[in-house]
This record gives sequence, C-alpha cells and structure tokens, in this order.
Amino acid sequence: MNYKMIMHVVVATMFALTPTTGHGANWLFKNGKSNYQIVVDANASSSEQTAARELQDYIFQISGTRLPITSDAKARSRHIFVGFSPQVAALTGQSEPAADDESFTYRSVGHDLLIWGGSQRGTMYGVFAFLERELGVHWLAPDCTVVPECKSWRLPQLDHSEQPAIDYRYSNYLAVEGVPQWSAHTRENMKWSPVANEYGNLEAYWSAHTMGQFVSTKEFFSTHPEYFCMRDGNRYGGYGQLCLSNPEVLELCKTRLRKVMRENPGYRIYSLSQNDNYLFCQCPKCAAIEEQYGGHSGLIVWFVNQVADALREEFPDKYVGTFAYQYSRKPPVGIVPHENVVIRLCSIECCFAHPLTAGCPQNEEFMSDLRGWAAIAPHLFIWDYIVDYAQYVAPWPNFQVLAPNIRAFRDNKAIGIFEEAQYQSRGAEFEEMKSWTVNQLLWNPEQDTDSLVAIFIDGYYGKAAPRIMDYYRLCQSLVKPDVHFGIYIRENHEIYNEDFLRQAFTLLDEAKQLADSKVISERVERVRMQPLFLHCMRHKDQSRQDGTWDELVSLMRKYNARPREGQSLEDFLK
Repeated sequence: MNYKMIMHVVVATMFALTPTTGHGANWLFKNGKSNYQIVVDANASSSEQTAARELQDYIFQISGTRLPITSDAKARSRHIFVGFSPQVAALTGQSEPAADDESFTYRSVGHDLLIWGGSQRGTMYGVFAFLERELGVHWLAPDCTVVPECKSWRLPQLDHSEQPAIDYRYSNYLAVEGVPQWSAHTRENMKWSPVANEYGNLEAYWSAHTMGQFVSTKEFFSTHPEYFCMRDGNRYGGYGQLCLSNPEVLELCKTRLRKVMRENPGYRIYSLSQNDNYLFCQCPKCAAIEEQYGGHSGLIVWFVNQVADALREEFPDKYVGTFAYQYSRKPPVGIVPHENVVIRLCSIECCFAHPLTAGCPQNEEFMSDLRGWAAIAPHLFIWDYIVDYAQYVAPWPNFQVLAPNIRAFRDNKAIGIFEEAQYQSRGAEFEEMKSWTVNQLLWNPEQDTDSLVAIFIDGYYGKAAPRIMDYYRLCQSLVKPDVHFGIYIRENHEIYNEDFLRQAFTLLDEAKQLADSKVISERVERVRMQPLFLHCMRHKDQSRQDGTWDELVSLMRKYNARPREGQSLEDFLK
C-alpha cells in the first residue's frame, strides 16, 4: 500500500471514529472551505511567523483551503493559535515558556487549536509536529517532501507534548548540508557554523583539534621548541601535541581563544582540543601532572580549566569544549571539568554492529569511560560516527544501533550529539535516509527505527519502495551476534559474502524496473551503487570484464561520489 493510500485510510478511520455534530463539527477544512483562521501575535518571533506561514501553506497544499493569518483573535471565527499569547494563557492556565525552551504542546480547547512552546524554536517545532503527526507531512530530504492530499479533515481532541531527548543535535551528510529549512523541519538545531535565519537560527560548536591552530610549529618551533611535545627526549617539530605544562603555551591559548570568541560571537561552544594524533608530550612536567590526575585526560582537563576560568567573566554564557578522544578518552582522577567546560567524548574505537549497551566486548571499555565522564563532567557532548570512512559507498548496516546508542548517550547525561557522516561528497550509502532517521532519533530515541525507515522508503522511492525495503532488510541481515565492525572496514570484511551480492543485485534490478520516473530511477541508481562498489572492489579483474566497473565509474562520476575519506574520485580512478 503506498503512502497516499495509507493516509486516506487513516483519515477515513478518523472520520468514522469522530462523532458528527452537523454545523458545529470542528472541520479544519472541508471541500475547500474553513471557518478557521491562524492567529499569530504581531510581536511573535521570526520562527513563529515562519511556522504560521508554513502551516497555512501546507494546509493549502493538502486541501486546497487557504486559512487566513491574523493577529486579531477577537474575530468571530475558530482559531489556530500559533505561539504563546494571552489567549493561550487564559485557555490553558500555563505560564510562558522560556524563549530557548524547545519543548512544545499542541492542544484542542473547544473549537480552537493551540500550538505553543519556546519562541525561538519550540512553537515552530510544535507546528511541524502537528503537520507531521496529524496530517502526514514528512520532510524526508531536501528534494522530497511528502504532502498527502485530503479534501476534508475534522479536528479531533488533541493534547500532545514533546521535549527533546538531546539539547544539541546535528550530523553532517553533504546531501543535506546548507538547507536550514530541512534542518528545522527535522528538528536539527546545530551545525559547524552558526546560521541566522527565519527558522530560529542554528547553534554551532566552533572547530575541532584546535591546539595546533593556536600554537603552530610553523609559527613557533624555530624560536620556542619547548612549546611542543617531547618525544623520546627531543622536542617534536611535526604535527604532534603541545607541551601543556608550559605556562607560555597556556597564556597563548587564553589570548588566542579569547580573540576567536570575540570575533565569532555566534557560537555556543568553542573548541580548545588536542590535535588529531597520539603524539602526546612525554616531558617530566607533563608526566607529573598526568600522574597526579590519573592520565592524559587529567593533564588536558587541568589545562582547559585554566583557560575556561580566564574567559568566564567576559563570556558568561559560552563554553570551552575539549576532547576525550583516543589517548585521552579515559576519565581523569582527582580533577573535574569546570562548569563552563564541555567534554566531547568520541566513540571512534567502538563496534558499530552492536548497540553500546548490548554487552558487546568491544564496547565495554567505552561504556565504562562514558559512565565515568557522566559522573564528573558538568556538560558531556558526544562525537559519534555513522558511516564507513574506508568505503563511503558500500553497504554498512548500522541502523540497528542508532536508537539504542542515542538512548545510552541520553541516559548518561549527554547535552549534545554530533553524528559525523559523509561530509565530503554525495553518493554515500543511504545518505538521505540515514540523515532523516538520525534526526528523528536525536529528538526522540524511543521511536522504532524500522518504522521510521519504512516511512522514509515508502515516501522517497515511490513504486520501487517494496524492493528497496527488501534490500534494506537484506543489508541489516548481515549483522550477526559474533560479527563486529568498526568505521574502517573494507570489501574483504567477513560481514560480506557473494550470496548477499547476488540477492542485492536481483532486488535492485527489480526496483529499477518498478521506478516510474527519472527521479525515482536515479534514487534507485544511487542505492545500486552500494553492491556495485562492493562487487568491483572484491572482484577487480572480473568487474573490468563484465562491465560493472564501467557502470560504477559512470555512476560515481554522475553523482560525484568519493570512495573514502581523504581520497578524491579522480585519485580513486587512477
């Protein structure tokens, strides 16, 4: 059954269950007409006014009925109140939420519908949730919004509230980058850079691996080699870590991070974090601080606390963030991050075949570290990973860990989660579907992942959806209790086999036959790239004989797909 048929069944069922009261029935719209108007205060926030316009627009797309928007609630009409107002206060007895409160409520009171939350984004999220949950609108991808058609819809008794499980939520698939309205519709509220827009803006976490930016070997090594890590008795002039026990390094980081914060005021958190390598300083002073505070992370927290203290007075509402990453992942002993410090814990070493809480032996140490940081960090932010960086295009079945892992982070007091994805090009494995599903789960990880996937596949792949769903299930079946995989697996990993490839090509050939438009055909093509890439990498000589290599090259050029992190398409083809 396709999506529109499902929506008509749902709407018909609601009609059957709602008593008809003749002229007094709460028809939100019926045969192109409506007694309702959208009421939004003249002083409402930009995002609330945007939400009111989009509510008007989508109801029109669904029904052909255009509800007027007004700031006058006295008119003799039925109302949809958008945003907290004196009328909402009088009808509900509620107090006005804080502006940055992203929770929301939509409720029917008599003939009226009330939608309110925090003015920055909460009310807007409430409007989008009403359109999604009650009227079936789904913003699946920047190039695909599902809007069902319905001539008549009666307002039932509603009383629905939500609040985000995670305060700061974002991923960075290139497929959905630079589309702030899609972020707003899927309740993603943070990016690499702040964005001021009519959707309540996007928060941002400034940069990563920044210590080498503040104190670089290019600028200082020739005159101050003591600023940099000691390795095997010598100061290292390459890309290593800083000597954090050096007081001049501390003062440089204070001065330069202060300058960044003054010049870039739109960020919420500013990174003061280790470089991306294991070359920590081995000098006696750094080693002594590490011994005092339980290891590498103790030295980093000791250092970052001092910088954060120096910046607190000038930036009372900002945070200094640092990594718990690789060699610094283990929590310290005898020291805790200060109140304006954010710890950004990274899951890079984990097994992504099994949920963190499922008892997988490869995840036990990470879970211990997660709980340890949760016990001492005032603010814990997670850097997680949702693609295979060794082969962006190939199947990497991790959908089954998304919800339980986010729940594990939430239960350990994470204020934010960044899901690092394919940020370099298009053409990644199920990139739009994973983007949408992840955003849904970051807001509410109690949702069933397969149900979300079913909504996406049905709406995005049209008549080809049944075979794409079969292929999705085939991919997930590759996960076994005794099979583990990380974020750098290749085509010869034990998870893959020839039977999988044979079944995959059969299903996707059938999907291509079912596609009834160029748009759907191209979406199926991008799914076909997954087993095609795997086949060509596993059988390089054969693929040049059977034509699959030429097909892969053609598709990767068409969609400008990078094969793996750090390698361009042209370098791959060479």
